[in-house]
Amino acid sequence: MKAETPYIHLHERKRTWTPVAVNAGQLLPGGEEVIQRALALRCLEIPVGDFIQEAMKGDLPDEKGCIELLKSNVEDEEKHDIALNYAAAAHKVPDTLEAEAQKICKAWLELDRHPVLKAVILERSIFFVLLPIFRFLGDTGLRTTSADISRDEQTHVAANSLVCSAMGLTSDKTINSMRRATMRWVLDPLQAEADNRRLSSNFWLDCSDSLYSSGKAQGLIETRASRMPAFFETNNVNLPQYA
Repeated sequence: MKAETPYIHLHERKRTWTPVAVNAGQLLPGGEEVIQRALALRCLEIPVGDFIQEAMKGDLPDEKGCIELLKSNVEDEEKHDIALNYAAAAHKVPDTLEAEAQKICKAWLELDRHPVLKAVILERSIFFVLLPIFRFLGDTGLRTTSADISRDEQTHVAANSLVCSAMGLTSDKTINSMRRATMRWVLDPLQAEADNRRLSSNFWLDCSDSLYSSGKAQGLIETRASRMPAFFETNNVNLPQYA
């Protein structure tokens, strides 16, 4: 049976999961600091939820299920923060990177743009790149965390895109420049080009550019395939937990 509105449809697709503590495993050699920088940017998870809460105080599309879905998405961000904190603790993110990430977070908080627009840009063209970085440069625990969060973020981006479209919210040069600067900071340890494209900063930046401009990234097409850990060869703490 078709849902009454797109917001209700998205809400009905959601699946409950529980953040799990993970162990630090083997990362892709050469990608260790990129993983740490990506984890340091977990400080943006709660602010993205705050952006949506702020938006709910003002005008939003008067469509059934919109508010309920957005509230549920805010709760998701709290779970993401817990899961990524587990991963950051396991991989020992340096205080220097944490401090730099907080400065980036402050800049996004202070940017004078509609909160839903900031949320959708962060999720679609930054988080959608960081999650594959966890998957392809990370270990089993990071792949599990990435898979769980990715399912939520797909719903978040769809919901926030609907809101932006309904309200006529569009991006601009300033927010795009911040998006690129944020990605460049994450990718700074990598060479522009490398034999392994997953260790190439240009590859990941191009993915972010494509997601920003079109909502798609040809370079990430393989992320459609599931790559979940086999239970018989994985430490139990690194396995996903679903309701």
